[in-house]
Amino acid sequence: MLQVTVFCLLSVLSYIGVFYIRRLALQYKIMDHPNEGSSHSIPMPLGGGLVIAILVLATGAWVANETDWKRSLIYIVSGSIIAWMGWRDDVHSLPAGFRLVIQGLVAMISIWGMGYFKVITLASSGELQLGVVGIIITFLWIVGLTNAFNFMDGIDGMAGGVAFSAGLGWMWLSLNVNNAFAFWVALSIAASSLGFLGHNWSPAKIFMGDAASTFLGYSFAVLSLIVSDQRGDALLIGTLLMWTVIMDASVTFIGRLIKRENIFSRHRSHLFQCLVISGYKHSTISSLYIVLTLLAGYLSHIWLQGSYIAPPLIFASLLVIWSLLTFHAARLRSVE
Repeated sequence: MLQVTVFCLLSVLSYIGVFYIRRLALQYKIMDHPNEGSSHSIPMPLGGGLVIAILVLATGAWVANETDWKRSLIYIVSGSIIAWMGWRDDVHSLPAGFRLVIQGLVAMISIWGMGYFKVITLASSGELQLGVVGIIITFLWIVGLTNAFNFMDGIDGMAGGVAFSAGLGWMWLSLNVNNAFAFWVALSIAASSLGFLGHNWSPAKIFMGDAASTFLGYSFAVLSLIVSDQRGDALLIGTLLMWTVIMDASVTFIGRLIKRENIFSRHRSHLFQCLVISGYKHSTISSLYIVLTLLAGYLSHIWLQGSYIAPPLIFASLLVIWSLLTFHAARLRSVE
């Protein structure tokens, strides 16, 4: 009953908070102006997701004693740094290099305070000991997912919807591994994202902004780290829950590298953007990504049941789904 009460309370607080953030954004002209990478045509208030970061961090502080104090403190401090930098970038655009340096420092602090991925549980060959390579993987995982989730904040309801559904998935998984801190952080993410969607669902009245999109990416990255002591396959399960984000960002990034395009310049080549350009509504594409993330959450539950054949079949099936979506988007654009 406490969980339901807190969920409802955080959702309402988020909805009200975003309402006031929107008024402040309009008053102080904190706006996202259309550019070559935008999916909107008029200036929109920016920074509504700041409420998500505040509520999640407050919840983390409230349940800090549910895990090792060092881990909870590092999460709260590091998450605050990421959210603050994102907010500064929303208000005054920061150089990409500076953001990457700060994110790298936060990743190193997180590894120092929370540890790193030491093993990966494989379906057929047991555990793979990572050794020092685990530090590198963990560093790339944190920095990579922080930015990958930021890229998803491109159409109405997308980032908030994926955060909501992934938060639900992590709630479920945290209960399975009996990690109370991860559960409450995931609950606060899902609840506050739901409240935010009340203003961000198509047609959106305000955008999330980097304050929340980078913070959410960081949070989903370290949730895997927080439960890694209890699950050797935490990294793979975290990858599964974020598969739409990781696939979209990775395929787009590699594609732009192959074409020798400036990876830091604005663009509209993400799969979800291509589908919108092809004529699909924002709400349709965001709903699709929400369903695919919920599907990943369900498949993660199957994975946790211990089936050895489940992991390879799951990733193979999701790869097929992604390939079909990519082919469909490319076909629609070629017809145009």
